[in-house]
Amino acid sequence: MAHAVEEAGPARPLTMADGTPLKVALARATRRSKIRAFLLVAPLLLFILVTFIFPIVDMLMRSVDNPEVNEAIPQTVAELENWDGEGLPQDAVFAAFIQEMGDRSEGQRRNIGRMGARLNYEDGGFRSLINKSQRAAAKIQDDPMQFALVGFDERWEDKATWPTLDALAETPEFAEVLPETAALLRKWETGNSPFAEKTPKPETYPTLLTELESAQADGSLDRLLPLVQAESGKLAALLEKTATGAGEIRENPLRFALVGVDPDWGKPRTWTIIKQVSSPITFSYYLNAVDRTYDIEGNIVMQPEWKQIYVQLFMKTIYVSIGVTVACLILAYPISYLLATLPPSKGNLLLILVLLPFWTSLLVRTTSWIVLLQTQGVINDTLVFLGILSDDNRIEMIYNMTGTIIAMTHILLPFMVLPMYSVMKTISPSYMRAARSLGANPLIAFVRVYMPQTVPGIGAGSILVFILAIGYYITPALVGGQDGQLISNFIAYHMQKSLNWGLAAALGTILLAGVLVMYWLYDRLVGIDNMKLG
Repeated sequence: MAHAVEEAGPARPLTMADGTPLKVALARATRRSKIRAFLLVAPLLLFILVTFIFPIVDMLMRSVDNPEVNEAIPQTVAELENWDGEGLPQDAVFAAFIQEMGDRSEGQRRNIGRMGARLNYEDGGFRSLINKSQRAAAKIQDDPMQFALVGFDERWEDKATWPTLDALAETPEFAEVLPETAALLRKWETGNSPFAEKTPKPETYPTLLTELESAQADGSLDRLLPLVQAESGKLAALLEKTATGAGEIRENPLRFALVGVDPDWGKPRTWTIIKQVSSPITFSYYLNAVDRTYDIEGNIVMQPEWKQIYVQLFMKTIYVSIGVTVACLILAYPISYLLATLPPSKGNLLLILVLLPFWTSLLVRTTSWIVLLQTQGVINDTLVFLGILSDDNRIEMIYNMTGTIIAMTHILLPFMVLPMYSVMKTISPSYMRAARSLGANPLIAFVRVYMPQTVPGIGAGSILVFILAIGYYITPALVGGQDGQLISNFIAYHMQKSLNWGLAAALGTILLAGVLVMYWLYDRLVGIDNMKLG
């Protein structure tokens, strides 16, 4: 027996006609069928990726993306990392900022414009501050001392200051105390000549500072001030003040120069905002979306009361969506029941009437409600004609929340009718007859036998209407007025007008998260498995 087994040898694998092992052939066939199946669904997959997944990913990225400041002034941002937030930043920050703002290349100007828009979201007026500083940066680099004097005391920008000094430069006393300054002022071409200079020569400013500091040190300034006092008391006080701070001005000319462009550069809050916004990733959009922000110390605080609007808008949107869903459910249930129980000939005609709004433009339906609901509209005219209302007491039903709810309920009603109708159509009338035959009256039979079987349709219609209502835009925009606006209208505003795409993305992300939470709650309470569309 053993000898017979040895002669048989090992079993040979099954093969195809061409000698290919059956296992390999089956694997190839399975792989080819999977590839064909994937190619069949690839267009739909690509469509979903392009129109759904990619936009959501882009929205999530925009809600935290914050490259504007870092791209425009990277050296300044690097220097601000060494600033502890106390007082004004170190001189290196001012130097780097002026150098980067003075870059007149096309790309840099575009980056600075985007930075100004970004900073303006945090504090109104920042855009004009950045634009003003960008225009002045190149001039500061050419002549920093002129702007430094203005930053030290704005009286140096007074039109009468330098002409008065020019007149005093002709006196022997002035020439004795400030000889080089007097010589430069005498070379200043003033008057109505086309060659006249509006400001003294650039070297006049550092020369004046140096000589004022020396004159105060050796006491000679005290001999000059009575002469200046006789000409202008303000100028005398200005020279004395400048002489005291001349050393500080010469040590930090760019700091004073930038403050001379705008006093806001001398406020620590301005630099704190720039430092806070300089991070390439930010959560400030989300904080703004829930009416919060960062204070100067980096703590999360509430927005000023007049800016606290988004939380109220989110709550209003949820309340309106729930109200519209309930209204649609109350109106759609009897319609769906009638559609499901009528004979096919009459039921089909009624179904066409339900579907008719789908064949009409949304804009047409919404504007029709404007005609119906306005103060001089059809409904008010009818009520006045019937004597129910007086002409002076017409109801305000448009450009408020009332108009928004009425129009949204009408437009979304078919989305509630169709799921419930498709479920009710599958319910056999024998259940009701059986309940009646067992002694239940029609109401009890309907509530305890028929209605529980319609729960899947109610769930499907409710969640469909709620999700559509929570993101509705066109109808509230047209009939809602200021009182009937929802969060989607503000998302559109930031996308189209204010161009604050980061805040729009954050609002949209929170809205999406809210929808997912509602979906999760529905699954926990009702169960997605129980939701049917027929």
